[in-house]
Amino acid sequence: QVQLLESGGGVVQAGGSLRLSCSVSGRTADMDYMYWYRQAPGKGREYVGEIRRSDGHIDYANSVKGRFTISEDNAKNTVFLQMNNLELDDTAVYYCHADGVGPDYWGPGTQVTVSS
Repeated sequence: QVQLLESGGGVVQAGGSLRLSCSVSGRTADMDYMYWYRQAPGKGREYVGEIRRSDGHIDYANSVKGRFTISEDNAKNTVFLQMNNLELDDTAVYYCHADGVGPDYWGPGTQVTVSS
């Protein structure tokens, strides 16, 4: 069993920054892939980026490339999403998703609202 908990969401003006955290607990060694997804009001869940924990490979959706940065603190079992130069279209609930051996897991999400 793996538990994920996102934090760090809030309201920020366009052009501002936020850092989201995803705290991972439980059988963390089974989870090699950590993803960030988001879901805007009235839209489907959208891939934001990922980190492969075994070798540190990171990838991003084109919509956030150059503005968002994924990193992790292995000692604290935490994955981060640094979001810079936020745009109105970045408003969404942001979810952490873990995948690897066995079932995959989702966190409850954290709301990010970008205001003009």
